[in-house]
Amino acid sequence: MENMEIHDLMRPVEEFPRISSQLTFFQALEALEKAQDEFLSGKAAQRILLVYDKDDKIVGKLSPMDLVQGLEPNYDRIESLKDQSRYRLNEETLERMKEQFQLWHTPFSELCKKADGVKIENFIKMPSPDHMVNSEDKMAKAFHLFVVGRHDSLFVREEDRIVGLILFSDVYRQLAQAMKQCPMEG
Repeated sequence: MENMEIHDLMRPVEEFPRISSQLTFFQALEALEKAQDEFLSGKAAQRILLVYDKDDKIVGKLSPMDLVQGLEPNYDRIESLKDQSRYRLNEETLERMKEQFQLWHTPFSELCKKADGVKIENFIKMPSPDHMVNSEDKMAKAFHLFVVGRHDSLFVREEDRIVGLILFSDVYRQLAQAMKQCPMEG
């Protein structure tokens, strides 16, 4: 495993369904449902939906959580939300945050109406450095990011372009296989 590089387990972007960042919130909802249905029926190998920009570059991935966050625009006002999500916040802190930023104060039906014309590019989160590896990196870097960030996948880049994803499920499968080959003391 020590000599294995990221590209050895990477899945290229071509294996994933894709959606334009120019499409709307409700088109994103439909695309996510379709990706899930095709995955569950065996028609598609992946359910992760990659987002590409006007230049056809992959800029992120779309998840149901992105849609929920995109529905409530006040989350954009919380600068450090991404950093805070890694740490368990107590109930009191979470409630203060909800009140301070007036999260979910607007009736759901109004949020839905407002979301109608919102483009994916307005709520998709770009991958952060802790969610990114280079294709030539050793697997140790991916192990570290998976454990520390609790990610289910990492973006793989070559130079400034995202070229694939490495999935924790693939890494774990390889790791489990290697562990079974380890000599046991006993």
